Amino acid sequence: MIKMRDIRNMTVAEIERRHKDVLDELSNLEFQLATHQLDNTASVKIARRDSARLITVLKEIATGKRSQPGQPAAEEVKNG
Repeated sequence: MIKMRDIRNMTVAEIERRHKDVLDELSNLEFQLATHQLDNTASVKIARRDSARLITVLKEIATGKRSQPGQPAAEEVKNG
């Protein structure tokens, strides 16, 4: 499981690379699940959540809510 604070400290290229890896892993897990070869079915849920976390940070950067990875969002600076 990837933590949000770890993702927010990554560069955009690292986030995109990690997201590709998570999607590949998710595809593999779903195949194993469909063929009844997967022992830990919770790993599919974890991979989906990791993907969502990565997408969330990428969207924050794209919309300007987070200017650079590792820097606090503009809203956090105003409130904090």
